[in-house]
Amino acid sequence: MRLGLFNLMSFKDNARGLQGVIQDTREMIQLAEAIGFETAWFAEHHFTNYSISVSPLLMAAHMAGYTRRIKLGTAVIVLPLYQPMRIAQEIALVDRLTEGRLVLGVGSGYQAWEFDRYGLDVETRSDRLLAHWQLVSDALTSGKTVSTDRHGAPLNTDFLLDTLQQPLPPVYITSTNPTVLKAFQPWQATPFMTAGYRGSHKLRQRVRDARAGWQEAGLDGNMPVAVQQYIHVTDSRSEAREAAERAMFVARMIVALQGNTKVTGDAFIEAPPFAGEPWLDQVCDNLMFGDAGTVAERILSEVRDIRPSHYNCFFQFGDMPIARARRSLELFGERVIPLLEAELGKITVDLHPAAPGR
Repeated sequence: MRLGLFNLMSFKDNARGLQGVIQDTREMIQLAEAIGFETAWFAEHHFTNYSISVSPLLMAAHMAGYTRRIKLGTAVIVLPLYQPMRIAQEIALVDRLTEGRLVLGVGSGYQAWEFDRYGLDVETRSDRLLAHWQLVSDALTSGKTVSTDRHGAPLNTDFLLDTLQQPLPPVYITSTNPTVLKAFQPWQATPFMTAGYRGSHKLRQRVRDARAGWQEAGLDGNMPVAVQQYIHVTDSRSEAREAAERAMFVARMIVALQGNTKVTGDAFIEAPPFAGEPWLDQVCDNLMFGDAGTVAERILSEVRDIRPSHYNCFFQFGDMPIARARRSLELFGERVIPLLEAELGKITVDLHPAAPGR
C-alpha cells in the first residue's frame, strides 16, 4: 500500500485569496514529497468555489517544476467534458513534461451544474466516458485514431506524441460499475472509492458491495482498490471539531451540486446544512480525526478490512488554514506513519533510492 495526497483546492476564506489556495497546495505537496508520499492527486471541477483546480493535467505539469520525485495524478480527468483527441495529446505531453511521473485517473463526473455549462447532458456521462476512453487509449497506444470530419467522412489521424510510460501511465477509474471496469481491464485500471464525510463505515460497505458485484459479473472480486479518507491529526478535540466543520463545508457543497444548485454572482455555492446532516462529534468519529494513535488505529482497522493498494489522504479540506493542515501532515509523517509501518511494512517511498547498478 502506498500513500497519496488529495488536493481539491476549495476556496472558502483563504487569507490570501485564490492565490493563497494555489500557494497552500504547493506547500502541502512539497511536504508530502519530503515525508515520502507516493502520489499527489488533483481534482477537476468547474465554475464554483468547490474547486479552483479546473485542469488536473495543468496542475500536474505545474507541480512537476516544484517537486522531484512524487508522482502527479489526475483525480480525475472528467473525460466526458473533453474532445478526446485533444485530451489524448495533452495526457501524452504532460507525461513527458513530468518525465514519466503522471498517474492517469479518469472518471465520468457527476455535477449537472458543470455539464449544463458545457452544453452536455449529465445523464449521458457513462456512455461518453466509454466512447472517449476508447479514442484516447487507441490514440495513445497505437499512435492512430479514426474519427470523422465536419462532413461526417472518416478521418485517419496519426499522433506524434505518445506517453513516456508505455503503454500508458498507471490508470485509475472512479467507477465500480462492472461494465465500465471491463472496458478498462486491458489497462489494469484500479477502482478509486471514497465515502466523503460518511467515513470509514460507509467506505467499507461500499468496497464490500463493489467486490460482491464484481465477482457476480465475472470480474476479480479481489482486484486492487484505491480509497480516500479525510485525515486530521490533533490532540485537541476542539480543533478536531473545527476540522469537522470544514469537512461538512465540502459535504454541503457536494449535496448542493447534486440538487437544485444555487450559486452567487461571484461563483460561491449556496450550501446550507442538509437534512440528516451529522453532528460535528459524529463527523470526528466517522473520519480519521484525533491524536496519532487514534488515527493510526482507525486506518489500520480499515486497511485490514479493505486491503487497498493505495490510500489517498485528504488533509487540507474546506480551505483549512495552511498552518493547521501542514501541522496535521507533519504529525502524520512523524507519528502516524511509524505506527502504520510497524504493522504493514514500508508504505512510504524511499527518498534516497540507490543509483542504478548499485
